[in-house]
Amino acid sequence: MKKRAVFLDRDGTINIDLRYLYQPEKFVYLEGAKEGMKLWQQAGYQLIVITNQSGIARGYYTEDAYQKLQDWMLRDLESAGIHIAACYYCPHHPDALAGRYRVQCDCRKPKTGLFRRAASELQIDLEQSYAIGDNMRDLQICRESGVRGFLLYSDTEGTEKTRRSFIKRVRGGIWETAEEMGFVALYKSDDESGNR
Repeated sequence: MKKRAVFLDRDGTINIDLRYLYQPEKFVYLEGAKEGMKLWQQAGYQLIVITNQSGIARGYYTEDAYQKLQDWMLRDLESAGIHIAACYYCPHHPDALAGRYRVQCDCRKPKTGLFRRAASELQIDLEQSYAIGDNMRDLQICRESGVRGFLLYSDTEGTEKTRRSFIKRVRGGIWETAEEMGFVALYKSDDESGNR
């Protein structure tokens, strides 16, 4: 039986986007990100991270450095009871310094190769799944499939507009998308105080 998933962008959605982040000590979760992920998980969605990492192609950090940060994040989330089913990343960029990364791939968002790979490998039902990101390129999969999306924005950034019925603009972060989905009651059942 196929599973439901929520596809999460990383930088600017899970953590503060510092541009070309690879050091665990500089990684800072956005407010409500962990709690929001837990709500999606409790509601029966697989959590899948899909991220562009052009810093690798540009020579700012290596794939090993990226992997170390990813491993740290996964351990940290697991310690909070949050399981990431898989992380997929694109290291490519058309202006890459190293030739092996200078390719026209199908995995760099807005292209949807990583979403489709995840759906195939993890048996995900796209028609029952969601995508969350802070940029429309994170939600291209919503235009090409039955995935529905949440475009995050704040008062000062991410004011990109959408008239697409399958993408909803949400002020805030992952927690607020969980509120939109009606998952908050699930979280409160585990935490009688109801506080994040």
